[in-house]
Amino acid sequence: IYNPDRLKKPMKRKPGTKRGDEQWVTISWDQALDEIAEKMKKIKARYGNEAFYINYGTGTLGSMMAKSWPPDQSAFARLMNTWGGYLDHYSDYSTTEITQAYPYFYGSWVGGNSFDDAKNSKLQVMFGNNPAETRMSGGGQVFVSQQTRKTSGVRTIVIDPRYSETVVTMADEWIPIRPGTDAALVAGLIHTMITEDLHNQAFLDRYCIGFDDKHLPEGTSAGSSYRAYLEGKGPDHTIKNAQWASHITGVPAERIRRLAREIAAANPCAITQGWGPQRHANGENSARAIFLLAAVTGNIGIPGGGTGAREGAQAFQFTLPFNTEITNTKSNKIIPVFSWLDAIDHGEQMDTFNSGVCEKPAPGIRANKVPIDEHGKPTNVKLSAPIKMVWQYAGNSLVGQTGDNNRSVEILRDDSKCELIVVCDIQYTTSARYADYVLPGTSTAEEEDIHPGENGGPMAYGIVSSQAIKPLYECRNIFDICAGLAKRLGTEKEFTGGLTRSQWLERTIEETRKKDPSLPTYREWKKIGIFRKDMGPYVELDEFRKDPVANPLETPSGKIEIYSERLAAMSEAWTFGTFRKKLAGDKLTALPEYVVTWEGPEEAKASKKYPFQVIGHHFKGRTHSSYGNVDWLLDAHPQTVWINTRDARAKDIANGDQVFVYNDRGTIRLPARVTDRIAPGVLSVPQGAWYCPLSNTKVAPPSNANPKQPVDINGAMNTLTSLHPSPLAKGNAVHTTIANVEK
Repeated sequence: IYNPDRLKKPMKRKPGTKRGDEQWVTISWDQALDEIAEKMKKIKARYGNEAFYINYGTGTLGSMMAKSWPPDQSAFARLMNTWGGYLDHYSDYSTTEITQAYPYFYGSWVGGNSFDDAKNSKLQVMFGNNPAETRMSGGGQVFVSQQTRKTSGVRTIVIDPRYSETVVTMADEWIPIRPGTDAALVAGLIHTMITEDLHNQAFLDRYCIGFDDKHLPEGTSAGSSYRAYLEGKGPDHTIKNAQWASHITGVPAERIRRLAREIAAANPCAITQGWGPQRHANGENSARAIFLLAAVTGNIGIPGGGTGAREGAQAFQFTLPFNTEITNTKSNKIIPVFSWLDAIDHGEQMDTFNSGVCEKPAPGIRANKVPIDEHGKPTNVKLSAPIKMVWQYAGNSLVGQTGDNNRSVEILRDDSKCELIVVCDIQYTTSARYADYVLPGTSTAEEEDIHPGENGGPMAYGIVSSQAIKPLYECRNIFDICAGLAKRLGTEKEFTGGLTRSQWLERTIEETRKKDPSLPTYREWKKIGIFRKDMGPYVELDEFRKDPVANPLETPSGKIEIYSERLAAMSEAWTFGTFRKKLAGDKLTALPEYVVTWEGPEEAKASKKYPFQVIGHHFKGRTHSSYGNVDWLLDAHPQTVWINTRDARAKDIANGDQVFVYNDRGTIRLPARVTDRIAPGVLSVPQGAWYCPLSNTKVAPPSNANPKQPVDINGAMNTLTSLHPSPLAKGNAVHTTIANVEK
């Protein structure tokens, strides 16, 4: 609230300067809103509503009136929906690949069993799952996880390239793995299971499609099943045994075989995955492979088991009239969340086959559906215009949270492409530097709101907060900002609905109580602040497990689809290499196969120039990029690169040394953390640091670094990562990165 970086007054970019030059003119609110509205009118007249885009931002996702995510529930989305709509995006930066994997395996998004259900497990196996650092909120996910582990004694194995805080506080064993190789490990595990007859064939026969040739979809050629893939009877004629998996993953073959036996013997076994494994090139296949392990062992839909997804949590289902009553029904196209820079650069050339441009399943629904013809074959939809305005609210995704910071800056600085960028935030973020207009918003303490929560245990909760202090400086809340724009665009009445901000909050609780009258009224809730309700434990897909015919999944078959006919058809239509070079792994597969990809472990092992895989991790100093400018948090949790002791010794790097990590895309400078808590050949950089480039005339980079790129002295991981998308989701594969490190 009182940080020196707090935004105080509206600002506009000084005429004659470029975005990122950070030369600003302080202006009044009237001037800011007048000029923004006028520019919006000109963009609409020339390009249409498809040229407007709401960028990804999660800074206030835990609020109602101040909500920033999902974007279609934000105040600016409501404003745009009163004015003809906008170009929407599907998925999010956290879960792009797994979000798009779900429909082709389970039919729709599914969660895992609730955190406290682990007490019913004999074993829990966590693939890249790190709740101790990624789910630290007041919802109790960490507490419930640790207490369940403590009271039940459930044996816990964590598979992760990094010895995370979850390993420290919960695990009995850590199995380090090369990044991006989870699908290979799963193949080796399942090969051991079928060889030793440890798999649950009865479950596979009743609930699944495509595990073996007997259960393939009609008309599919023999040898297309997952079992055929494992046994070397598929197109590659390679047996996927434990030795094969060991060579790829770095996990010893005997440990793979023993783990397969442990998982199969533990009935039930809770198999979960975090969202790190899917944030890779072809991470969709990694996600589906971990789902598959839960299916092969028959652990889906039972207490103590799980779906192979991340743990579920309990929450109230609020009705959100302000956020959802006016929807984006006029614009039916939707793009992948990671493709917005492409849509600025060459939007009118983007279509379904080359960029994942999709249709919405129904008007106003923020989701994607691949268009198909009368025969069920994929067809093509094309954007009609590039993005010409970007609205960035409560987020740092213009630069910093997106891949390849240096290339992102290059695109954004060219204002002949995107003609208007508006940032609304409370801090002068990295993204704010690249705006045309910066609008100062209010913090949670300066406004009243409703905050839904999710709990790791059965206790759902919600908060009705009161305004603690008056808005500082000239800051305004997002409702008032958008109402001011709506007035200038001629839709103020539709936007406000004739209600004040406080009246909308009261109506939200009234509408929610129609579904659950046991909830307090708005005035009662505001008086008590926090309301809790025991929702009971939760088992995902239990009804499907009880009766798959009466409770089918949303897949075409109604079953779990290990082999996806839709992906098989899409693989024939999808094109790669249109806007950027086609790379290894740019393909779709009907099965959750391991795919060798660009900048994966194979390329790192073969490269003398860039021999290290680089991943990112969340840590206690930030929530994504939020709090990345708080000095005492930076002191307590400095930005460091984790490097294995053996690798550091070979590079003559000592703990605390200032080092450069670099590749062709960029160079970062930060201290080294020399530790055995990271797998050899892997570097890990905490994500969310605020990009701060200095020219190489001010900071001399290593001689082998790209001399054309600046040195990021804050050590932002995305200075190293790529804008090359994953093949299905077109998502951010930012954990697929190779680089080198030097003192």
